Amino acid sequence: MPMKVYLVGAGPGDPELITVKGRRILQQADAVLYDHLANVALLGLAPPHAERLYVGKKKSAHQFSQEEICALLIERARRGWTVVRLKGGDPFIFGRGGEEAEALADASIPFEIVPGVTTPLGIAAYTGVPLTHRDHTSAVTFVTGHDVEAIDWVNIGHAATLVIFMGLTTFPEIARQLIAHGRSPGTPAMAVRWATRPDQQTVVGTLASLPAMLAGMKPPATIIVGEVVRLRGKLDWFERLPLFGKRIVVTRAREQADALASRLSALGAGLIELPTIEIRPPADCAPLDRAIGHLTTYDWLVFTSANGVRFFLERLDAGEHDLRQLRAKICAIGPATRAAVEALHLKVDLMGKEYVAESLLEAFAAHPLAGKRVLLPRAAVARDLVPTELARRGAHVDVVEAYRTVAPEHLAERAREVLAPPPDCLTFTSSSTVRNLVEAVGAEALRGIPVASIGPITTQTARSLGVEVAIQAKVYTVEGLVDAVMGLLH
Repeated sequence: MPMKVYLVGAGPGDPELITVKGRRILQQADAVLYDHLANVALLGLAPPHAERLYVGKKKSAHQFSQEEICALLIERARRGWTVVRLKGGDPFIFGRGGEEAEALADASIPFEIVPGVTTPLGIAAYTGVPLTHRDHTSAVTFVTGHDVEAIDWVNIGHAATLVIFMGLTTFPEIARQLIAHGRSPGTPAMAVRWATRPDQQTVVGTLASLPAMLAGMKPPATIIVGEVVRLRGKLDWFERLPLFGKRIVVTRAREQADALASRLSALGAGLIELPTIEIRPPADCAPLDRAIGHLTTYDWLVFTSANGVRFFLERLDAGEHDLRQLRAKICAIGPATRAAVEALHLKVDLMGKEYVAESLLEAFAAHPLAGKRVLLPRAAVARDLVPTELARRGAHVDVVEAYRTVAPEHLAERAREVLAPPPDCLTFTSSSTVRNLVEAVGAEALRGIPVASIGPITTQTARSLGVEVAIQAKVYTVEGLVDAVMGLLH
C-alpha cells in the first residue's frame, strides 16, 4: 500500500465490532497509534513488524498533546508508511478525528476515514436501550458534558433522548440544569462504563437519583437520559448471558485458544489469554522425514492430537512425497484430531468412545496387530501408554517427534498479572498447560482459584502438582470443558 494515514474507528469496546475494512487495514499497517478507548486486542491484527504506539488520553493524563499526535502521524506517513490512527468508537463523533484530518490535509498527506460503531450505538445494542423508538422518541441528541456552561440547555435539555459523552464527573450539575429547565426529575437515566465489554457496568436511575448513584463509577462512561431507558428491563440481553462478568483464564497455546475462547465469549465471559505453552517444530526433523519417506510401509497412522496432524502434514509438504503414498488406516484420539484429519479429505478408520489413550487402545482391541507397522507422530514429551501397549500386542511401533511444547518467555511475570486479582475460573486443556504454569508461579499461587480440567489425565497431573480441580469435563473436548465451566459458574 502507498503512503497513507487511515483514521479508523475501533468501535465501542468489543473487538469483534470493528468493521471488516478496519480489520483489513490494520492487517497492512506499518504503524498503529492507538487511544485509551481502543481495545488493545485489536493490536494483534497488525503485522509483527508494525510499530504500536500508545497516544491515549485520559482525564488529566495525556500521553501526547493533540498537536504532537498530528505531528507523529505526519512524520510516519512521510517515511512512506501505512499509518493507522486507531480511535475508540468513531473518529468523527467526539473523537477529534476532524482535527487530525485537517492537519493531514494541511500537510498534503493522503488520508482516509474508516467509520466505527460509535459508543452510544454500542450501548444501545448491549444494554437493550434503543436510542429511538416509535412509542417514545424519534430524535436523539449527542452532547459532550465536559463543559457544562457551554451547552444551551434551554434547547438541548428537552431532547427526547439525550446522550452525554464525557459527562460522568459533571453529571450532578448537568442534571440540575436539565431539571431547572423543565425536565422531569423522574425522567429515566442511566450511565454505562466500558460498553460492549464483558466488564460492562450499568447504573440505572432517574435524573434526580442518578447523580448520587454514580459516586463510585469511574470514566470512561456515557450517560443516556430519556424514556427509552425504561425498555432496558425488557430488552437487555448482554448482561443476562450466563457467564456475563466472569473472568476466565484460557491457558492453551495462542494459536489454539480461539476454539475455547470464542465459545466462552459467546456466553458473556471475559476471556484472559494466558498461554502456558508454545508449540514449536521438532528439534530434529530427520526422524519424521525418514518415517514419511517410508510411508507406504505402515499399516496404521495414529494421531493423538490435532498438532500431530498439523506438523506431520507440514513435513510431508516440505519433502518429495504427498498423501498418495499413504496406504495406512488412520486412527484419531478424539473429535478435534479427527476434524484435522478430515480437513485433508481423509477418512478416520478408528476412534475411541472416550477421548483418552485408554479408550483408543480399547478401540484397537478388535484389530489384529501382530506384525503390523504403526507410525505415531506426536509431541516430544508424551505418555508412553499407547506405543507400549501396541507393541505388547505385536505391532512394530515407530514413535517420532512431530512437534514439541515449551513454556513461553516471561510466563511467570504474565501469570502474576493475570492472577491478581484472582479470576473466576482457570481452565486447563492438557497436562503441559498445568505443569508449565505450576513451574512458573507455584501451586500456591493457584490456591483458591476454581480450576476446570478437560479430562482425567489433565486432572491427575494437576492434583499430583498440588492444584485442586473444582470440576472436570464429562466429555473430554472443548465443548465438554465449556459445559463444565457453565456448571461451575452458572
